[in-house]
Amino acid sequence: MLYETISKDMVNAMKSKDKETLSTLRLLKSAIDLYLVNNKLERNNASDEIVIDVVSKQVKTHKESIEEFKKGNRQDLIDNLNREIELLSKYLPEQLSEDEIRSEIDKVFDKLKPTSMKDMGNIMKELGPIFKGKADMKLVNNIVREKLN
Repeated sequence: MLYETISKDMVNAMKSKDKETLSTLRLLKSAIDLYLVNNKLERNNASDEIVIDVVSKQVKTHKESIEEFKKGNRQDLIDNLNREIELLSKYLPEQLSEDEIRSEIDKVFDKLKPTSMKDMGNIMKELGPIFKGKADMKLVNNIVREKLN
């Protein structure tokens, strides 16, 4: 289970005195624990799906922060967040390539046969479970919009 892997990696980071990794993993573990508390779940209910969901949200938040830091010209903070994203990404499933994403989108388009932007919601609802944790949903959204236009 990913939750135990994160806990073990945290212990290893403590032993090796890797402060950056340790602080990132502590924040991740806290976010997972917060999710469990908010949803009234026990720690042993931390399924891989829950962990992947929390990690995905953390990575998304970090990427949004990077965009803001670029506007403020804060390369030091950008570098730090990129290191954290790299560390967090190892707890996510392998990310799909753009070609694989386009292939899955084509399958959904064949199934739903959308005609206009009004179908966007149904398309994204269908794609959500397929790409959960495996692709950047912003990229998926952009590809779908491009195909609809």
